[in-house]
Amino acid sequence: MNVFDFAMQMERDGERYYRELSEKTGNPGLRNILVMLADAEITHYHIFRNMREGAPVQASETAILEDVKNIFAEMKAKESSQADSSQADLYRRSLEIEKKSRDFYLSQAEQTPEQERKEIFRKIAAEEEKHYLIVENILDFISRPEQWLENAEWYHLDEY
Repeated sequence: MNVFDFAMQMERDGERYYRELSEKTGNPGLRNILVMLADAEITHYHIFRNMREGAPVQASETAILEDVKNIFAEMKAKESSQADSSQADLYRRSLEIEKKSRDFYLSQAEQTPEQERKEIFRKIAAEEEKHYLIVENILDFISRPEQWLENAEWYHLDEY
């Protein structure tokens, strides 16, 4: 299996995982965020498919953090702290998946001699880092909803 097939499989697996999680949560805001993450994984899948086929590729930054911030702000305004904390282990697994994906893409960026591919791998690694931060905030939200609602400033996400 070449690097692009492997990356495509990772992204497809991530998409399925986020869709499954979205079906398990009763919180509409969290469901929207998880669907957004699943859709982002499919975007990455298409980028790697195009790279494998030698088609032109353009990986651009997404507005996912801003969109997620807005959803969390809505949830905060509605004081929508009804989230299923029994799913915490599933979100922790998501953190591991996002970290492994980020590390894999950074590794590929270092190994490829082609500057264009190097940049694409780095951009997707940065997107995976954003996903990690989003899932980390979901985990905080479901683990400590009252404290999270009081302290959710998202200041650390503005760096990306």
